[in-house]
Order: sequence, then C-alpha cells, then structure tokens
Amino acid sequence: MPHERTRSARLEARIAPDALALVRHAAELEGRSVSDFVIAAVQDAANRRISEAFLLRLAADDQRRFADALLNPPPLTLAMERARDTHRRLALGTE
Repeated sequence: MPHERTRSARLEARIAPDALALVRHAAELEGRSVSDFVIAAVQDAANRRISEAFLLRLAADDQRRFADALLNPPPLTLAMERARDTHRRLALGTE
C-alpha cells in the first residue's frame, strides 16, 4: 500500500498579549511549542464538547425515578398496545 501523506490546514487567530503570555507559559511548563500546546488544548476542548452533547445528566432523585420506570414500567394503554401491534405487523411482518 503506498504511503499516504497527511496534509495539514492552517488556522489563524488573534489573541490578546496577556492571553498569549499565559499560553506561552503553559506551553513552556509542558515542554511544548505554543502551536503544539494550542492544538492539543483545542482538540481536548472539542472532544469534551462533543462528548457532553450526548451526555444526559440527572439529579439523584431523577436517576432513581428513571431506573424505577425502566425496572417497573407502567402498563401499556390501549393506544400503546394498538401502536405496538401495528408496528409488529408492518415492520416485523408478524400477525
């Protein structure tokens, strides 16, 4: 298989001098270049944000109610039974 080259894209941003000093200091503490530090920080922030978009947080009481509803579901209403039966008939091909 031929060696694939990865291309990089350029990202430019303006930053206040005090913020740049802070980023430089943090990069130095990690022994990284400013670019490497910023890229890693941005990737971490992006991954965290994407993960949080799919995370559901519930208070302790809500967690208990949710678990209870899963373990002890209420009986189906007549409309829900009809919907279930229609789904089985149409989607699953059962009678």
